[in-house]
Amino acid sequence: MTQINISSSFCSIPIRVGIVGTGYAAKARAETLKADERSLLVTVAGHTPEKTEAFSQTFQVESAASWQQLVERKDLDLVIISTINRDHGAIALAALENNKHIIVEYPLSLDPTEAESLITLAKKKNKLLHVEHIELLGGLHNTIKESLSKIGKIFYARYVTINSKQPASQKWTYRYSLFGFPFVGALSRFHRFTDLFGQVDTVNCQSQFWYTEVDLYKACLCTAQLRFNNNVIGEVVYGKGETFWHSENTFTLYGEKGKLIFTPQQGQLLQGEKIQTIEVGARRGLFAKDTKMVIEYLLQGTPLYITPEASLYTLKVANLSQKSSHNSGKATKFK
Repeated sequence: MTQINISSSFCSIPIRVGIVGTGYAAKARAETLKADERSLLVTVAGHTPEKTEAFSQTFQVESAASWQQLVERKDLDLVIISTINRDHGAIALAALENNKHIIVEYPLSLDPTEAESLITLAKKKNKLLHVEHIELLGGLHNTIKESLSKIGKIFYARYVTINSKQPASQKWTYRYSLFGFPFVGALSRFHRFTDLFGQVDTVNCQSQFWYTEVDLYKACLCTAQLRFNNNVIGEVVYGKGETFWHSENTFTLYGEKGKLIFTPQQGQLLQGEKIQTIEVGARRGLFAKDTKMVIEYLLQGTPLYITPEASLYTLKVANLSQKSSHNSGKATKFK
């Protein structure tokens, strides 16, 4: 884990924070920061002046003209990056060069080489670089982990997330240059698998996009197969947009002693004719939980739930899926 030396990088109360971004995650973090006396939300920089001003008025904080101006402020301890994926790496680099601790929503960068260099720089600067992966904090993922032993040796797992949108969104998440290759931009789909099954041996991937103009699509579909070093075969299906007429979110695991099927609401254990319902914990408040854990880490050194190296590993796997997709789905070996 990329730990900081608390004695040399101690944050006094309140931790002074700037947020880059004005979307859902940024608002959830702002609400948490405003409610916690150990932190002080100072400033925000949004994608447009209008959104920045609206956010600053809602949370009664200063508005910055740009993220560059925000990270250069000497009165900030922590920068939270909750903006378009394309800019994550550049903002993190600038924040580290200005001696800030960092929270960044996944992915750390669209480029694994850049992500790796940022982790190295954070260690050199003795600064926290925390890549958010709230899927690991949620009730669904933790219930899956707790249930694995019930089905014996696992040999196949399939995770399907289809998000029907009628009509498709015109937001940045439907622009390849801003969101990245779908399995990179939606890194949590792969990260659930690497957290459950470990090291990857080979990756093969197919993708399809329905473009309405250059760099803007109305739907995408990506399917990938991951073979792990422990011989588990994982299949990931991710689709979104108006080509789909029904949404789906299902995680299915096959073991030698049974089968598990999970949705965000509940799970089932199937063993022959026996069906057992499994309760799934809540998934609300995860950005707040993540934010509080970082505050406690910076003040007390309390361990975090994920390392940037673990996120980087999954990013490298996702990058291989992108290469495989561009190579007509040819399997690519992880080195």
